Amino acid sequence: MEQNEKSPVSGQDSRRDFIKKTATAAAAVAATSVFKTPVYGQNQAPSANTTGANNKITVGYIGLGGQGFNAHVRQQKDHAGENNIAQAAVCDVWDKRLAGAKQFVGGNCEGYKDYRKLLDRKDIDAVTIATVDHWHTRCAVDALNSGKHVYVEKPMSRYLGEAFEVYDTVKKTGKILQVGSQGCSDARWHKAAELIRAGKIGQLVLGQDSYMRNAPKGEWNYTIDPDARQENVDWNTWRGPVKHDDAKDFNADFYFRWRKYYPFCAGVLGDLFPHRLHPLMLASGNPEFPVRVVSIGNQAIHTDKNTPETYMRTVPENVQLLAEFPSGYCILATSSTINEHGLPTVIRGHHANLFFSGNRVELKPEKAFADEIDPEDFPDLTPTGENVPVHHKNWFDSIRANKQPNCGIDLAIRVQTVISMAEMSERLSVSCLFDEKSRKITTGPDKREIKPLDYETEAKMGYHIQKV
Repeated sequence: MEQNEKSPVSGQDSRRDFIKKTATAAAAVAATSVFKTPVYGQNQAPSANTTGANNKITVGYIGLGGQGFNAHVRQQKDHAGENNIAQAAVCDVWDKRLAGAKQFVGGNCEGYKDYRKLLDRKDIDAVTIATVDHWHTRCAVDALNSGKHVYVEKPMSRYLGEAFEVYDTVKKTGKILQVGSQGCSDARWHKAAELIRAGKIGQLVLGQDSYMRNAPKGEWNYTIDPDARQENVDWNTWRGPVKHDDAKDFNADFYFRWRKYYPFCAGVLGDLFPHRLHPLMLASGNPEFPVRVVSIGNQAIHTDKNTPETYMRTVPENVQLLAEFPSGYCILATSSTINEHGLPTVIRGHHANLFFSGNRVELKPEKAFADEIDPEDFPDLTPTGENVPVHHKNWFDSIRANKQPNCGIDLAIRVQTVISMAEMSERLSVSCLFDEKSRKITTGPDKREIKPLDYETEAKMGYHIQKV
């Protein structure tokens, strides 16, 4: 009789079945007792004014650039009927964008250059925020405090201190916040979380992914509209909390191509990495704060004479990140705008691995556990991909049901901690350690405390955005 066959006489389980049952039971115990961090989205304070299932949600929009208008205003209008929403107000610092969005929405839509006037309206239930990164926190916190639910584009904040301000405000107000990392509404990551929580791949070891592009003439060199001028763009408002000397006066290159420059953003760490970090941490089944983050990056290397650069970009274009979590799970992620060849998407466990492709998840056992674990294939998972309307719907549905959305605050704060620590690690050339209880960042064996980056320290870093 083969070792793995069941005995017809004794009726006892085979070695394989016995190990499976033992592993499942152990996983159930681990899921309830091992992780110190609660599963994201649980034990959330209830919303103060949850919209009824059949009630219309009235929405306002702050920030009407490419993402704000095309991804949010336009697509939410296209799906307004099925989501049962009304588009009531739009806000932007540039007259042209403001007038265009107001006309596009039509009806009684009102336009504002001061977002606070939009938030003063009691008839607006929720706002979508797609401003420049350094306005995400102020707009989100003010919206939450005014009683609005919030959809804020990734990254959730410019700096780590701001991220915790958003987090604390969500917890205080009980409002529903969704971060615009739409890959979190991809069913594959939720299937992975289900498998991992069930102990199907054993202890988590490593998750890896990448977001790679190759832009021969430079990433983020968006078209500069000559209609944008000092007299019709409220530059002081756009600049906001940024104290850098080079941002004092209106600059069309900064306004349209801000993703190329510190201090307005974190480059690929803020723009592209969230698309990979949110899903990889969601898929763990129990997102944790990091304990250590290390990142390295390379500055711009363009030599093409035809590159339409007016100012030398200051953010790196080739960045690697390694994050370690209390459970032993690690994430390896890389992003580039100068090479398109990426890493395969894999989550590795002690017993088995999960592979992601198309609309499927495949579970493949490690060789050492091939006698105990069967390969499994989960095809035709839906929805998949980076579908913004699906992510919008999840937010609206969550508001009505008073439940946490797919990229809610408990996941978002953990991801933003990784992003902000990675920026500090790369720019300061240090390994960053994080204490979840104190929210302090240290480095080195002596646990020397590091002051997180903020607008004041940014202004003192001494670099200059130079003309090419």
